[in-house]
Amino acid sequence: MLSDKFKNYLHLHFLVFIAGFTAILGQLISIKAVPLVWFRMLLASILVAFFIKFSKAKIKVSVKSILKLSIAGVIIALHWVAFFGAIDASNVSITLAMFSSGTFFASIIEPIVYKRRVIWYEIIFGLLVIVGVFIITQSEIAYLKGILLGILAAFLSSLFAVLNGSFLKQHNATTISYYEFLSGAIFLSIFILFFEGGFSKDFFQLSAKDFWYLFILASICTAYAFIAAIHVMRHISPYTVVLTYNLEPIYGMIIAIFLFPEKEKMSTNFYFGASIVIITVLLNAVLKNRRKLKRKRA
Repeated sequence: MLSDKFKNYLHLHFLVFIAGFTAILGQLISIKAVPLVWFRMLLASILVAFFIKFSKAKIKVSVKSILKLSIAGVIIALHWVAFFGAIDASNVSITLAMFSSGTFFASIIEPIVYKRRVIWYEIIFGLLVIVGVFIITQSEIAYLKGILLGILAAFLSSLFAVLNGSFLKQHNATTISYYEFLSGAIFLSIFILFFEGGFSKDFFQLSAKDFWYLFILASICTAYAFIAAIHVMRHISPYTVVLTYNLEPIYGMIIAIFLFPEKEKMSTNFYFGASIVIITVLLNAVLKNRRKLKRKRA
């Protein structure tokens, strides 16, 4: 019989698999990035609202907190638009490889937000990530738009993660996710009204395939994954959770190669550059954990 700890580890890897599968859904859904993210955030906010109703969670916060959470919601909405836009402009492998560069951006953003000094190895790792991205860009220049959008998605994701880290000190994760998903949906609604020609009848005419893929994306890959990750973190150390989530690009690339073998077949230089980026991300997580352990022992 499996132990509770082992079950939680399996659950964690399942969540990382789901995170990697998000990119696959982005490839399968035929609608563009902006409406895709609008449907995702709207459906996710509705599902989280049902969860709040069912669990009787308290989500009342100050107007100032709502404003801060709304800004984060706009950032995550823009991140997802850039992320799915990168998939449209290139493919899953390139998008996930570029998304891994978020560690480099986090090493720049964290010292500014938390007012701490820059750690020496973060600079070295940042340079290694740049080298990896440069190799990928040189070998896959035809996908330059997708590469740039992937890098933008990584930057916005890092900014969002750093901001959320500060929010968790004041609010529970359910409250944070609800206001962020809802504000992101509202922001995109305004954007669609003024820059995308508004909500026409065609906008809501989804194929059965797109509808079910969107529902899976909003329910399993967004609402469920977010709440389940919180549950797992109660039983597994945050370091292990963060380190395991760094495997997302690897899981996503492997799934993409099996599902889209022709589109996802890349050059040798791409895999060399992607390996540099992903290995650097994992090394960064390991060294940060050792640094935290030394502080606790001191």
